[in-house]
Amino acid sequence: METSTLTEVQQQLYDWLVDYIKQNQHSPSIRQMMRAMGLKSPAPVQSRLEHLRAKGYIDWTDGKARTIRILKSQGIPILGAIAAGSVVEAFTDTVDELDFNSSFLHPNDYALRVRGDSMIDALIDSGDIVIMRPIPDPKTIKNGTIVAARVNGDGSTLKYYHRKGSRVTLEPANRNYKPIEASTSEVEVQGVLVAVWRGYDLP
Repeated sequence: METSTLTEVQQQLYDWLVDYIKQNQHSPSIRQMMRAMGLKSPAPVQSRLEHLRAKGYIDWTDGKARTIRILKSQGIPILGAIAAGSVVEAFTDTVDELDFNSSFLHPNDYALRVRGDSMIDALIDSGDIVIMRPIPDPKTIKNGTIVAARVNGDGSTLKYYHRKGSRVTLEPANRNYKPIEASTSEVEVQGVLVAVWRGYDLP
């Protein structure tokens, strides 16, 4: 069965189900779903459940209560590699997906595989996966935040971000690398670091 995209209300119920089942190790009742979704009738809940089942996100055993199972795991796309040395092109066609359920993830979060060791003293090594979150306004980024940044439109790099006036310094966490200095107009921040994933079984 192929999955397809969800409507907003279907996504809301699906996300709630994933979180509930993860925390409680069993599926909720229709009444609990009604309360969670702010509904006064079971009909909308049942309709959303049927759509989730038809789209391949969940399933259950007919005739038995509390048997909902999550079929489609949540994941975030790995969009390519991020340099932790100089700069390389980071964003490519999605070829993989980092698959784990976690409530801290936001819908627009994405993952990059680190290439290079310039952030080794920040405990980020080559081969690690970094979870990044887009930031609409770079002015809200605090100095010292680790970011993925594109410099002069040439490529992206993972570094500590420092801004002073109209200048930005991208600072490595390895004494063998030099900071990258540029004007704010030359630096495009593509995301801030949310988490680091070191999966030894990843290729």
